[in-house]
Amino acid sequence: MGLTVAELYDHEVAERAGSDEGRRDAIARQHSRGRRSARERIDLLVDPGTFCEIGALARPSADGRDGLPLYADAIVTGVGSVDGRPAVIISTDFTVAGGSNGELGNEKLRRSWEIAATRGIPVIMLFDGGGHRIDEGLDGRDFGGGFDFQQVLARLSGWVPLVAAILGPAYGQPALTASLCDYVVAVRGHAEVGMAPQRVVRAATGEEVQPNGTYSADAQASFGGVDLAVDDETEALLELRLYLATMPSNANASLPSESGLQPEPGAAAVLDSLVPAESRRGYDMQRVIAGIVDRDSQVEFKTAYAQNMITMLATIDGMPIGIVANQPLVRAGMLDAGAARKAARLVSLCDAFALPVLILMDLPGLSVGHEAEASGLASAAAALSLEFGAATVPTFTVLVRKGYGGGYVVQSGGRTNRPELVLAWPTAQTGVMPVESAVDLIFRREISQADDPAALRRDLVERHSANAGAIRVAEGFGVDAVIRPSETRERLRTVMCTLPRRQLMQNLTPRRHPVAPL
Repeated sequence: MGLTVAELYDHEVAERAGSDEGRRDAIARQHSRGRRSARERIDLLVDPGTFCEIGALARPSADGRDGLPLYADAIVTGVGSVDGRPAVIISTDFTVAGGSNGELGNEKLRRSWEIAATRGIPVIMLFDGGGHRIDEGLDGRDFGGGFDFQQVLARLSGWVPLVAAILGPAYGQPALTASLCDYVVAVRGHAEVGMAPQRVVRAATGEEVQPNGTYSADAQASFGGVDLAVDDETEALLELRLYLATMPSNANASLPSESGLQPEPGAAAVLDSLVPAESRRGYDMQRVIAGIVDRDSQVEFKTAYAQNMITMLATIDGMPIGIVANQPLVRAGMLDAGAARKAARLVSLCDAFALPVLILMDLPGLSVGHEAEASGLASAAAALSLEFGAATVPTFTVLVRKGYGGGYVVQSGGRTNRPELVLAWPTAQTGVMPVESAVDLIFRREISQADDPAALRRDLVERHSANAGAIRVAEGFGVDAVIRPSETRERLRTVMCTLPRRQLMQNLTPRRHPVAPL
């Protein structure tokens, strides 16, 4: 006997039961928290009508502890288009078991990531859930085998863009997964990020940790745990779109490009008078960047962490580029451990996806002292040096002002790592250390014994400064050219148009990869 029409369409009834429309009370409670549902977020993110859900009917055989069905096992997965480009979207559903990860949910995660790997398309993850479902992890028979989905995600890293928005709680697995992503945004007042939630910390150690403190979006941004803290979900999803618009769909895909874009009006002309002649005076490196890149094209990483270093993606005449830049307004742009790690990550990202790297240098040197050494400066600086040395993408260095000591080499100054273009501004100064410091060290006895110590010191500084300037560096062919600052964008644009995405060179040793000093 054949199936009835009603039986043929039972799936529609089941899908409706698990949809937002079929669970209006649960969705209303989510709205009362000031948060959208998992599917509403997807609708806001993707191009209209393009999302195809995968596993909508998947659910465990047993209901949750509240007696309610675990619809879609608390995670909505599928494929949709974002600005015309396909992407895998994963959105945890807080209205089902608090968005916790169950066995079926983990299978859906794995399936989603495998689709991204096979098709070579980005992965977008929207987190609003509390981590592993404890009910399903109490039996060692089931838990002891471990989980391989993190290995799948690790293999995706560097192949396709991985982005995440933390829109609610994200403890344990979600926090770990987000940390493996290339770009992470968190919403103030709602995001809670950590390896263990407050109640677990209290039970394990007795410590009281406040969700609006250590776990908050702003706190995590200051630790470098997320790239950006934003005010609402709409802004968070917009930031993800901006990031993806700058990236290729995978490491072998063409870079997005849109010619004819221009910098902020008047921003380039300002560059000729922006940098103070007095080397101890600060200025905003963001204004330098604004005079070089296309207007509104910047996507900055870890904005509240190691603020003496700026790392971002941007475009020059529509061509994507990564930027590593010292910020003289914070610690004079000193290269400390945090700044080195931040820059190393940017170089690694760009090398993975074949984006060129621009170094805007105003570097007084490496941080020194007990605190600097205790922070792991040597290994962090080595990590940055390794990433630059191993990179196969074109690099460009602009010596804006200072470039001193070991930091100059670590940050790929001059001919270090054979960049495709090395430029200096007229304000450039370089050497083993700042001239003032060198004079005080070398001539300390002569100065102390002089009739007029201040006058002698001033004369020595002036005399030796002439050997540290841009012309002297160019005479030794340490740079390709000394240019007017306002010419920087056009110089870079011209070279970028003619270069391959990767250096045409052979690996000199049959290795797999270098060993990072982590």
